[in-house]
Amino acid sequence: MNGFSFLFITALVLMTALELWLSLRQSRHVSAHRDKVPDAFKEQISTEDHQKAANYTVAKGKLNRLDGVLGMVVLSLWTFGGGLVVLSGFWQSFGWSDITAGVFFILSFFILSSVIDLPLSWYRTFVLEADFGFNKVSGGLFFSDLVKQTILMVLIGAPLLWGALWLMESTGQYWWLYLWAAWIGFTLLMMWAYPAFIAPLFNQFSPLEDAALKTRVEGLLSRCGFKSQGIFVMDGSRRSGHGNAYFTGLGSNKRIVFFDTLLKTLNDEQIEAVLAHELGHFKRKHVLKNMGVMAVLSLVSLALLGWVITEPWFYAGLGVTTQSSAMALVLFMLVIPVFGFFMHPLMTAMSRKYEYEADDYAASVSSGQHLIEALVALYQENASTLTPDPLVSAIYDSHPPATLRVAHLEAQTT
Repeated sequence: MNGFSFLFITALVLMTALELWLSLRQSRHVSAHRDKVPDAFKEQISTEDHQKAANYTVAKGKLNRLDGVLGMVVLSLWTFGGGLVVLSGFWQSFGWSDITAGVFFILSFFILSSVIDLPLSWYRTFVLEADFGFNKVSGGLFFSDLVKQTILMVLIGAPLLWGALWLMESTGQYWWLYLWAAWIGFTLLMMWAYPAFIAPLFNQFSPLEDAALKTRVEGLLSRCGFKSQGIFVMDGSRRSGHGNAYFTGLGSNKRIVFFDTLLKTLNDEQIEAVLAHELGHFKRKHVLKNMGVMAVLSLVSLALLGWVITEPWFYAGLGVTTQSSAMALVLFMLVIPVFGFFMHPLMTAMSRKYEYEADDYAASVSSGQHLIEALVALYQENASTLTPDPLVSAIYDSHPPATLRVAHLEAQTT
């Protein structure tokens, strides 16, 4: 134990305590407003639906609190409990090269972490989501997804990790700069490849067949100057009752995707307004700005890793005696979320600003009133609470609360 141990434990305990306090605060606030629909939504949202959203929020909060406490325990066992040392020693015992042993060490760490998370993931899907009528996943599909995700992790992760560890050990003092460049390139490649090659492994995507809606959407795309590879419908109902729409991909491989559940919930005018909002993120360059922020943060993080990787206090401070590039990567991935938690309000504020800008854009090229109607319908369909605690929402929610968002849109339409 050293000074870094004290700093890390303090941050971990403080983060967990704050998360628990904020979660309890959210549950109390939502429960206190459970029986009264906010005036702005009285005519669209029934008391029964409002209460369902409150119950859903409270139930998710209970599970998240358990998840947070278990996460702190598991993290402590991996580090101070010696779990990482045992796992690393197991792979090193085969006498392989440091890079090969490191790749197996990191991949096995991720696989074991997924196994540890499996009970809560199962409960979230088959108990919590099912209780509120959202889960559509069968047991077979659940495990099929898990197997596919594991295979993809190995097929993509193994060469990626091998390359990263090779750069760390072979390119000198500024390896972190080369690794950052490689990571940015890989990220861009995955953004381009995901919609065409990876997403279809988990969902079916079919061209939009509704002629009237397709004509309306194409008209919106023309007005916005947005070119895509196509307009697709995803079988979201195969897994969940939640609805959504998004655009994905990069360059010429961009495509627009509607969940089939969304098409059943909204009318054509409302769907156009939702898509206009998503296009607003593109037209206001939010995607590029987010990529820029992530690029800077990843560069700073890797530079920081480049400093601590040679420092014995970094490993000792986390209860680890094994010093290696692979161990440093895993430790850093475990540590960063703890300290990064305290940046949540800043990142949330930026995201909310973007949401307001996308709403403004949608109101200018489509209809603010139709977007309001769509948002209210989606809040109802997804059992999203209309009365979050303001402080909790400011820290966690990437989107503004319903009342503020609708009020902002109404101001644009008057």
